Amino acid sequence: MIEFLWIWAFAFLPLPLLIRLLPGKNNQQEAALMVPQLTSGMQTVDKPASKSRLTLFLATLAWLSLVIAAARPQWLGDPVSIPSEGRDLMIAVDLSGSMEMEDMSINGRTVNRLQMIKYVLNDFIERRVGDRIGLILFGDTAYLQAPLTYDRETVKTLLNESLIKLVGERTAIGDAVGLAVKRFRLKEDSNRVLILLTDGQNTAGNLEPAQAQELAVAEGITVYTIGVGADQMMARGLFGNRRINPSAELDESMLTELADATGGQYFRARDVQELESIYATLDELEPIERESRQMRPLKALFYYPLAFALFTTVLMALIPLIRNLLFSLRGASR
Repeated sequence: MIEFLWIWAFAFLPLPLLIRLLPGKNNQQEAALMVPQLTSGMQTVDKPASKSRLTLFLATLAWLSLVIAAARPQWLGDPVSIPSEGRDLMIAVDLSGSMEMEDMSINGRTVNRLQMIKYVLNDFIERRVGDRIGLILFGDTAYLQAPLTYDRETVKTLLNESLIKLVGERTAIGDAVGLAVKRFRLKEDSNRVLILLTDGQNTAGNLEPAQAQELAVAEGITVYTIGVGADQMMARGLFGNRRINPSAELDESMLTELADATGGQYFRARDVQELESIYATLDELEPIERESRQMRPLKALFYYPLAFALFTTVLMALIPLIRNLLFSLRGASR
């Protein structure tokens, strides 16, 4: 709908008429507005009544457009719900070489660890309505793939396009936490949560997990850590199949300490069902913000009547010029 911010401006509409009725004014005044005469010094001709009425009509339109523009018309859009208090949720995903281990299963199909994370994490991200979601990917180093945003679809797309060994084969857990702390410093007015998924231990990066932990505690960031990988699987050997532990390198003590120190929790995801259960638990520990406020987008429209007023004013100025030009051409042809 259209509304006027300064509706009192319409009180100026009768101003030209009042000026016209003032004593001592020429009763033969043709227009409610005094338009600059661009034809001074040029040969003039008698103007028919129809020409005077046209000028008066254009002057009236110009004045009406100026008053409408002064009233500041604006388009008021439909109400849009926005969260009153957002939660900043950063997700850090391990892309090291060990994520290629195919010890997970989705609907009876064997997949690697990253495929399992993508499968479950997509649904978790979709449910986080009202939260700002960010994505960090880490290997030999950590980098920000998606800044904190309400655009969950983009975050899911960037997650699904990630590749194992994209940034190296090792694991920089400390750098991932440190990068999250750096990004959270730009958002101080919300609950700040980091969910870190990894299947190994810190083997790369410039920041040790203990140092990153201190930074997270100082900034009030809650860290939830998730250790990914099965406890056992069958592997082929020289003497036949044997049972191995594919998660032997998972540093659970470090992940537990990191989570406990920041007020979070450590989880173990051995399969899809456990990871889905973890995300359901996270929904309870960090509930989605339900309270919201409404905002109606505004679009200024004053420049439309203002442009129309300029057009009619220029047209009034050109009419006498065109009229004298036509008169001159007729006189030259005789």
